[in-house]
Amino acid sequence: MRRILGIALAILLIGGVIAVIVIGGNGSEGTATKTVRGVIGSEKSEFFRDPDVVKALATKGYTVKTETSGSWAMDQLALKEYDFAFPSSSEPADEIAAKAGVQGAQSAKPFFSPLVVIARANAAKVLADNGLVKMNGKNTGTLLMDPFLKAAGEDRTWQQLPGSASYAELTGTVFIKTADPATSNSGALFIGATSNVANNKTVVSDDAGINRTAPLLRKLISVQGSLEPSTDGPFRSFISGSGEPLVLAYEAQVASLLLQKQATGEAASMVVLYPDTTVNSPHTLVPLGEKAKDLGTLLATDKKLRELALRHGFRPQEGTAEFSAATAGYAGYLNPELTGIRQVGAPTVKVLTALAGRAKGQGGTP
Repeated sequence: MRRILGIALAILLIGGVIAVIVIGGNGSEGTATKTVRGVIGSEKSEFFRDPDVVKALATKGYTVKTETSGSWAMDQLALKEYDFAFPSSSEPADEIAAKAGVQGAQSAKPFFSPLVVIARANAAKVLADNGLVKMNGKNTGTLLMDPFLKAAGEDRTWQQLPGSASYAELTGTVFIKTADPATSNSGALFIGATSNVANNKTVVSDDAGINRTAPLLRKLISVQGSLEPSTDGPFRSFISGSGEPLVLAYEAQVASLLLQKQATGEAASMVVLYPDTTVNSPHTLVPLGEKAKDLGTLLATDKKLRELALRHGFRPQEGTAEFSAATAGYAGYLNPELTGIRQVGAPTVKVLTALAGRAKGQGGTP
């Protein structure tokens, strides 16, 4: 009898193990099966930290660990240590692919974000009263690049702009605070857009164009003093109330702040200015190995991840209607259709690198 009971118990135990394996297998479906490590632009760090994003990626088989870097500095990293790189536009992505020896890899552009200039309300009013800005509402407007760059070229100060005397905080040279154009994608693309305006509305493509625009670019950068390596620093300073009155940012940073109801205090009164000439910024994921080869496509096509990208202010590719719907409550700040904005191509990487160098006083005649 004991022997029979022992056999029966063994059969039950084996059956239990089999049941656990089957149940465990079914229960683990949709959980993360592989961990990938990537280097990303700082503006996407909150997206990847979002618990809902973590969960959505896990259901598709990914645990994603990230580190941040300026987009234009990523190609100087030990790329073999990463499974993917996710800079803020296609230009540094090309450099990364070349450095890593993965040209032809299936890169993806899941979402994009145009550049904007966030302004203190008083600064926007003074600029508008002097013809450098066109206001489209209380908290949104268009930065008129021709007159603004003319003022910059003349080293115009706030005190020289009629109406500024009422605002003691507006002193010194009028300038836009950017990140370092040699390391930051936003800084580099701002240089690309302003060089286009300064080059008779034409993309700079040769030494003559570089020499023609370099003096103005140098003024735009040198007046700023110390430069931060990525966009997040100047943006956070502005939001905290300690930054400059005009700061270059991504629209996504502003939209995310609004959508998550974090635009409080002085930040709630900010004015979002869209430069009338801009270079869009398609965030481009470069897989550096097999483990992350499908991650970019997943971010671009998965419905839940597209919704979460919108939550963080990004515009999904072919997603103007989605962006307009998601941000409808904040139309007073944003320009969903990018109405009145001239979108131009960026210079080649070689030219843009040269322009950034000249803007920082490196090479040629400052």
